[in-house]
Order: sequence, then C-alpha cells, then structure tokens
Amino acid sequence: MSRRGKPIPTYTAQFKEQACGLVTQQGYSVSRAAKSLGLPQSTLYRWLLPRGPVDQPHMKQGEPPARGVAGAPDAAALAIQVRDLEAKVRRLEMEKEILKKATAFFASQQP
Repeated sequence: MSRRGKPIPTYTAQFKEQACGLVTQQGYSVSRAAKSLGLPQSTLYRWLLPRGPVDQPHMKQGEPPARGVAGAPDAAALAIQVRDLEAKVRRLEMEKEILKKATAFFASQQP
C-alpha cells in the first residue's frame, strides 16, 4: 500500500532498537533522533512506547544534545542508516540473482 503515492517504509527490528537507543541510552531528544534518521517523530514515539515514558531530565526543553551541530546528522544515526541500507543492498542483490536464474531457466524452456 501507499500513502499519497509513496510506499510505506518498513524497518528492521535492529534498526528500531538502535533508533530507540539513541533516545534511551545516548540522551538524544526524540525530535532530534527522528530527524537525523529521517523518521516521523510519531513513529519513533510509537517504538519507544513499550519501553516506558520518555523522560530526559538532563535536557532542557528544545535543547539538542551537547555533541554535534543541531542540524547535522550524527555519527550514530548515520551508522544505523548505513547498516540498514547495506542489509537492503544484500537482499536486493540476492533477489536480482534469483531473477537472473529464473530468466535463464524459462528462456531455456522455450520450444
């Protein structure tokens, strides 16, 4: 299915866990983590819901984490994206090989 012509993205459990770790373990705000990962905030909040309330008393309202530039993606978020994209590339390459073999098989079956 799609929403407004765009496919609905699917995320691996590992990606979700690491995205939640940015907030729960590394002290990022939900909005900052979601923005750096290219996710809607509501999606990240939904993933965090089973882990309990998101409480960050060490951060002032609207203040980004101390490291990095506020608008720049951070290294941890980029590493998560790289791992997710590498897994996707491996899966797509495997699908491509399967399709090549299927094409060759069906071409050889033609009379």
